[in-house]
Amino acid sequence: MEDLIGVWRLLAYVDLDEAGGSREGPLGPDPRGLLIYDGHGHMSVSMMRGDHATAPESATLFMGYAGTWRLVDGVVKHDVSVSAHPFQVGTELTREAELDGDRLVLHGVATIGGRPQRRRLTWQRVSAPASARHPAGRSSAQPRS
Repeated sequence: MEDLIGVWRLLAYVDLDEAGGSREGPLGPDPRGLLIYDGHGHMSVSMMRGDHATAPESATLFMGYAGTWRLVDGVVKHDVSVSAHPFQVGTELTREAELDGDRLVLHGVATIGGRPQRRRLTWQRVSAPASARHPAGRSSAQPRS
């Protein structure tokens, strides 16, 4: 479980067809997002369309939710407490997880128009900025006065 703890940046969000082919997901060709898993079981994900200024009026511009998470046999379970989509609140969302170094691939299924739609989200681990690792520019070995 510790391997997932941290901050992840969205690299790709695609819909998958029955034959395994992929096409642009609901956040367009340039999705942006952050996924945060903490060591106390809390999680948050925020995603947006990168081309929001030129997106069609009917396009999805933002998706996000937060709650708790746990890992069970390679499956990440998100228990949703708050969401941009109220119908998700109180639900458990499951994501098949594949971790390879600093890359995390999550597979999930959404119901679109009454039909299941398989999706793949690819994330890359974000390194903490130096200021976060060492507040106020101090090394961790320096005591605070």
